[in-house]
Amino acid sequence: MNLENLTIKKARALLDSKEVSVRELVDYYLVNIESKNEELNAVVGLYTNIDKQVESAQKMIDAGEAKALTGIPYLLKDNILYEGQIAGAASKMLQNYAATYDSHVVLELKDQGAIALGRANMDEFAMGSSTEFSYYGPTKNPHDITRVPGGTSGGSAAAVAADMALFTLGSDTAGSIRQPAGFCGTVGYKPTYGMVSRHGLMAMGSSLDSIGPMTHTVADAGLVHDVISTYDEMDATNATYEDRKKYIPTTEPKVVGVPRAFLESDGVEDYVLADFEKGLDALRDAGYEIRDIELPNIALSLPVYYIILPAEVSTNLSRYDGIRYGFSKQGKNVLDSYMQTKEEGFGPEARRRILMGTYVLSAGYRDAYYTKAEQVRTMITNELRDAFKDVDIIATPTSPTDAFKLGEKTDPIAMYAADLFTVPSNITGTPAISIPTGKSPDGLPLSIQFMAPHFHDENLFVIGQKFEKSFK
Repeated sequence: MNLENLTIKKARALLDSKEVSVRELVDYYLVNIESKNEELNAVVGLYTNIDKQVESAQKMIDAGEAKALTGIPYLLKDNILYEGQIAGAASKMLQNYAATYDSHVVLELKDQGAIALGRANMDEFAMGSSTEFSYYGPTKNPHDITRVPGGTSGGSAAAVAADMALFTLGSDTAGSIRQPAGFCGTVGYKPTYGMVSRHGLMAMGSSLDSIGPMTHTVADAGLVHDVISTYDEMDATNATYEDRKKYIPTTEPKVVGVPRAFLESDGVEDYVLADFEKGLDALRDAGYEIRDIELPNIALSLPVYYIILPAEVSTNLSRYDGIRYGFSKQGKNVLDSYMQTKEEGFGPEARRRILMGTYVLSAGYRDAYYTKAEQVRTMITNELRDAFKDVDIIATPTSPTDAFKLGEKTDPIAMYAADLFTVPSNITGTPAISIPTGKSPDGLPLSIQFMAPHFHDENLFVIGQKFEKSFK
């Protein structure tokens, strides 16, 4: 039976009808990983308990107890904990670290009987926009192996695009799910901040991080989201069901806002804008009103992010000191050991951001940089909240370019610019989804991004599925 490019819905039907066993389905993806991964480097390790998971899932199906994701194979980004398995954040610092507990999302997926195959490659500690900053080496884009897959969840996006798993989970701090999904031609969804528990996700930017799925279709993304978005008391930032209900929309989205001035930012390619206009035409065909809007300060999201994020990084990564756990380099004394551990254990991008963050939090500079950035963040959040009083959805391209070549962006500032359109969602905590559209002149995937108000995640799945049907 041909199992290429299945959706979760189709796989569910095959499993429940016994046309395909869990073992056969899992083996299909394991064979794909074995045959494709040497070239793509999307998967950095397989879990040791796959057979036990398969046996358990098949028993659930045979007993008529199958759930939405029972027997469905998936991959986890290397910074999401799965008890007893390596979780290295693609860093030398944690290359042999075995998780001592399950993340909340993994607990929910275990309850479903989903099959965790292994770890997807990423930029070290989720810092980068290309998955070139991995201790395990760069991941390649399945559409062109001379190109990057995006980052930091590049391994997760490439794995779905290369049919190595039915879905993957990534983390999104500045677009790290949506941008690689856009580069690889998959759907990438970042939930409202507080919708999905971060318990068991290695912290990078604690006020920015979100866990979300990458899939072949919008419907599949919604299905996975429904499973992993349960309330978790272990995460103090996780919104209660009562809080979420206050924001649930009562009507379907009808009006789509387009921040035209934002689209004219430097570095946005003409072919991206032309493809975006085709996307707007598809929305009109689907019955949506397109309305131009003003967001005069949204372009400040990127510089604000690159002050707040490094500050949080410098705090979160201070725990990796070579004393408690992880990589350790012995020096002449305690201070020398500490310094050598940091120097050798972290890669160049991690060190760069730690230094930036330490600087903006240092005495004499905190108010000038970090405090001011937080004030601008609030201003942008309020600006978006006001915009959503007049429109239901805000649309932009996902990225200003298609996937760039490996090694092309050696200037960090040029690399950071790839997050131009995705960062506002993280800065403000709003949900967003990236959906494939057309192709660039080089034949590479392009995509559109939809943003919605806080906790209006369901509206993204509504408009997303209608867009998939309308875009030609």
